Amino acid sequence: MVALTSCGFLPSLLVTASGSESINFWQALVMGFVQGLTEFLPISSSAHLRVIPAILGWPDFGASFTAVIQLGSLVAVLIYFREDLRRVLTGTVAALQKQEFESEEFKIFLGVTIGTLPILFAGAVIKKLFGEPTRNLIVIALTSIGLALLLGLAERYGRRNRTLKDIRVLDGILVGIGQAVALIPGVSRSGSTITTALFLGLERQVAARFSFLLGIPALFLAGVVEAVTEVKGFSSLPPLLVGTVSAFVFSYLSIDWLLKFLQRSSTLVFIIYRILFGLFLLTCIQFGWLSPL
Repeated sequence: MVALTSCGFLPSLLVTASGSESINFWQALVMGFVQGLTEFLPISSSAHLRVIPAILGWPDFGASFTAVIQLGSLVAVLIYFREDLRRVLTGTVAALQKQEFESEEFKIFLGVTIGTLPILFAGAVIKKLFGEPTRNLIVIALTSIGLALLLGLAERYGRRNRTLKDIRVLDGILVGIGQAVALIPGVSRSGSTITTALFLGLERQVAARFSFLLGIPALFLAGVVEAVTEVKGFSSLPPLLVGTVSAFVFSYLSIDWLLKFLQRSSTLVFIIYRILFGLFLLTCIQFGWLSPL
């Protein structure tokens, strides 16, 4: 398949991404769109950021570029939940001053804080041992199907009778472990945390809301660390900025849509999509249409 970078009208200014591959403005815009659309939906942004370029004949731009444009998703979630964050932070300060440790705000803050520790530990171990998580398409296909089945079980057996007021420290730990599992491409951070939260009995919209709040520290740390090492010259900034702004716009829209969708619907559409997506990848690999590496 002919890569779109061969088209003469595309901008020629390039940025070096992980793996010494180059990305132009058009590719950065599309990748930002994919990142924003899939980051908060339970379908795996890392999987789609790996698969879409492969289908279009583009190079794999690597995990570093992905982590940098995730900053756009981070800004989107910060703006969207600014009132929630303000309430949690001010409520936590008040709880500490009055020693009212059973307040909703303090429990949410503690749950998010403790829930971030598993992904920090797992991320450090993976970085030390393997450098970057595997981006093999066979792994992505199998994890896409596997998480779909788990999400289906969570929908079937989750009680969905708990709200944010019922958040416990144990919930933060368990959902945080689910978030750490999402370091495997294809699992989906949103998918694994929502699945875990549903198993713990949280309502669908509450599960998504807690998932988004829990993702803030992870997105911040991943994006900032990679941005410091990735952006090294002025010529690298324009495409990265295009991708990041694109990710911001579509992340904000996807957050708003998902929360409203889960008020009236189950996650069945995502379960079906993940299974079809995984089967599609396995079929393409089997017939040699896509390389798994």
